[in-house]
Amino acid sequence: MDIFQAMVLGIVQGVTEFAPISSSGHLVIVPWVLGWNPPGLAFDTVLHLGTLVAVLGVFWGDVIELSKIWLRSFSRGGGADPRATTAWAILVGTLPAALAGYFLEGLFERLFLAPLVVGVFLLVTALALVSGEFLSRRRPIRLGAPDLTGGLLVGLAQAFAVAPGISRSGATISMGIALGLSREDSARFSFLLSIPIILGASISQIRDIAQAGGLDTQGTPLIVGFLAATISGYLCINFFLSFLRRRSLFAFSAYCFLFGLGTIAVWLVRG
Repeated sequence: MDIFQAMVLGIVQGVTEFAPISSSGHLVIVPWVLGWNPPGLAFDTVLHLGTLVAVLGVFWGDVIELSKIWLRSFSRGGGADPRATTAWAILVGTLPAALAGYFLEGLFERLFLAPLVVGVFLLVTALALVSGEFLSRRRPIRLGAPDLTGGLLVGLAQAFAVAPGISRSGATISMGIALGLSREDSARFSFLLSIPIILGASISQIRDIAQAGGLDTQGTPLIVGFLAATISGYLCINFFLSFLRRRSLFAFSAYCFLFGLGTIAVWLVRG
């Protein structure tokens, strides 16, 4: 992998990790369409670390505050703080995806080699975004974060996004707004929920790299990809939160629908 490819894929990862259009799907389809070699495990790990740094950069204050509140929730009266519920909802919401990744890792790894399946799952993402928007219109909008039950439901949506082509942010944000959260609050919870799952995935990948005996990508592309993912991810989070204050998810649904159809069409032409 050369520096240009590393930069392009880093930007793709940073933008699509947080915009509801599936980072995993894009990292399968973009190299496939352009005829590039698939990024190796080391490069994929570095890109995830870049997006982890990006989301921590935006929500560092929230992470520190929620961590302190969560620890205080073990003391008498500490659980009365409503923000403690948010912290627990994040932990509860992390469990489904963690279990899915652990028990179904082999299945999902095979899906990463199937562009047709990714194209179909992009259509599923498009449907999820539209469904979330329509369901949200039947519920009164409430501010804040989900309760424990809501956190679990958002976490179940996140578990489905382990499959490439199903957007993690799209699935979780759609579930959040379907539960009655505002788009912006749903996105904030989705991004906070991404921190433990990205961290866990990165640790798992680092373990696999160590067992395989080292890196499969040269140092410079790794650095370029990391920086590109971090910067683009940071900018995307801030832009997307601002976007959701005024607009719906329909534009992203249309993008996923067209991108999914285009992927299926290219696969059919190539045979």
